Amino acid sequence: MNETESAILDAVTLDEPWGLVESFATFKREHPDDVNRGMDEVVSRLRKHGVEVTVHEPSLYLSLPGLARVEADGKTFRAKPPAYSTDARGGLKGQLVYVGARHNAMITDMFEQKVDTTDELARMVRGKIVISEGFASPGLVSQFEEIGAIGVIGINPGVDIHWGICTTIWGTPDLDDLPRKPKIPAVAVNKPDGEALAEIADKGGEVTLYTEMEEGWFTSKLPEVFIKGSEEPDKYVFLHGHLDSWDVGVGDNATGDATMLEVARVLWANRGKLKRSVRICWWPGHSTGRYAGSTWFSDTFALDLEENCVAQVNCDSPGCRWATEFINLSRMSETEAFLAEVIGDVAGKAIEGERPHRAGDYSFNNIGISSYLMLSSTMPDVQREEKGYYTVGGCGGNIAWHTENDTLEIADKDILLRDIKVYLLAVLRNANAEILPFDWRATTKEFAETVAEYQKAAGKRFDLTLSKDAVGELATALDGFYGCVADGKVPADKANRVIQDLARILVPINFTRVNRFRHDPALTVPPLPSIAEAAALDGFDDATIGFAKTQLVRGQNRLVSALRQARRHIELVAG
Repeated sequence: MNETESAILDAVTLDEPWGLVESFATFKREHPDDVNRGMDEVVSRLRKHGVEVTVHEPSLYLSLPGLARVEADGKTFRAKPPAYSTDARGGLKGQLVYVGARHNAMITDMFEQKVDTTDELARMVRGKIVISEGFASPGLVSQFEEIGAIGVIGINPGVDIHWGICTTIWGTPDLDDLPRKPKIPAVAVNKPDGEALAEIADKGGEVTLYTEMEEGWFTSKLPEVFIKGSEEPDKYVFLHGHLDSWDVGVGDNATGDATMLEVARVLWANRGKLKRSVRICWWPGHSTGRYAGSTWFSDTFALDLEENCVAQVNCDSPGCRWATEFINLSRMSETEAFLAEVIGDVAGKAIEGERPHRAGDYSFNNIGISSYLMLSSTMPDVQREEKGYYTVGGCGGNIAWHTENDTLEIADKDILLRDIKVYLLAVLRNANAEILPFDWRATTKEFAETVAEYQKAAGKRFDLTLSKDAVGELATALDGFYGCVADGKVPADKANRVIQDLARILVPINFTRVNRFRHDPALTVPPLPSIAEAAALDGFDDATIGFAKTQLVRGQNRLVSALRQARRHIELVAG
C-alpha cells in the first residue's frame, strides 16, 4: 500500500456511517415514501460535508407486498407474499399438492430452479396450489406457474419467513417482458407450518391463499455523487448499492449505504488525488422492483456507461457480525487478482472468489463492464454449521436476512470499519491504476475450462473444437499483449482502451443470453451460455436432440465470432 493510499484509508471514521446505520435501524424502507426519506438523509449527510449530489427522480414500476395468510383445516398459517405475487385478498382456493425439492446448501445454488420439469409433474400440479421447499423466488414460482399451478407456497428452511420477490423480469418491465409477469399468487411460510401443510397435501386437502399487494408506478429518489478525477475525468469507477430494504434492513443494506456514504465523503475530500473519476449511486426499487433503480440507471445512462465506465463495484451487506472471511465473493475472473491483493492489504485475508450470480444489482452485464463484489464479507462455513444456519443471500450469512430480525445487532462496528476500507481501497486503487488492473488471461483460462467441461459432457454428439481453438488464439494474443504492456511497448492509453473494450465483448458472451442493452431474466445464466446446452445433451431423446444441436451450432457461431472480434481488437489497437 503506498503513502497516498494509507493516508486516505486513515481518514475513514465511523462517525457518519454508524450514525446512518443507527438512524436506518429506526424505520422501515419498503414503501417508496420511506425509501425517499432514507435517500433524503443520505443526501443531507453528504451535503453537510460539502459533497455535491445530484438527485434523480425516476418513475419505477414496483410491487409492494402487504399481508398474507394460508387457511386450511380450520387453521390459519402465517405467511408473507413476495413482491410481484398477484393480489388474492379475496382468497384463492385449491387442492394442495406437495412437490419435494432440495434445500440450497450453497449460496451458488440459491438461484437455481428446484425440480426437474416433466410431463408427469405438469399433470400433477396443473390447476392446483403447489407447496415446495425454498424461498418464494423466481426459480421456484415461475417454474410451477409455467406448468399450470394456480398458486405456490414456498417452505422456508427455518422458523422465520423471509421476504423476497418472485418475478423473473429484471427491472421495470418493457413490452417484451410483460408476458413473463407473474399471474399467480405466491407466499412463503416457515418450516414447521410448511411441514404441517405438506401433511394436508398428502391427504388431498385444500387450502386458501390470501395475499394483499399494491402494484404500480412510483416516483423514487436516486442520489448520485460524481467525484471528478484530475487526469481522466470522463473515465470512472462505479460504486453502487441499494437503499430500500425489507423492514429496517440493517445488514441488508443499511451497512452498505453507510459504507458508500463514507467512501463518498473521504474521496470527495481527497478528490485531487484521483486519476480517474468515481461515480456512486444509492438504488431504490431493489427489493420491490427486482433491481428497478439500477436497471433504470443502466438504461438511461447506457451509452455513457459503455463509453466511460472502467468497472462496476456492488456494495451489499458489508459490516455484519461474525463476517470475518471473504468467501463466496463475487468477481469476474479478470478482476480476481486485483481484488485479492486489495483484501489482502486491508484485511490480511485470502479470498475465495466465485462467478457473479444473476442477482444483486448486476444490471450492467449487457453493457459489458468488468465487475467485482456483490455480497461482501461473510462468516466462516464452520461457524454457520455450528449455529445451524442455512444459506441466505446477505447479512454476512446471518439468517436475519430479509426478516424483521435484521436489526442493529446484526451490524458490527469493527467489521464495518474494515469493510469500508476494503471498498475504499478497491475503488481508489482502480481509479488510480496507470494500467487498468484486470487480467483477461484469467478469463480466457476460465473459458478454456468451461469449453473443456462442455465438450466432455457432449462427448461425440457435438464438436466444440471451433470454440476451443478460438479461446486458444485469444489467449495467445493476450499473452503477447500483456507482455508488451509490461515492457512498455504499448502506451497506457492504448492498453487501457483494449482492457476496457475487451469487457464490452467478453462480459456479454459470458454472462448474457439476450442482445446488448436488454436485460436477461433473473434466472441463473451458466458460463458461456450460448454453448451451455452441450452439457445437457443427455436430457434429449432421438426426436429432440437435433434441435439442441441446431441451437449449439448457432451458439458456437456467436461465441467464436466474439472471441475473434476480441483478438482482432487487440491486434488493431495494440498490434
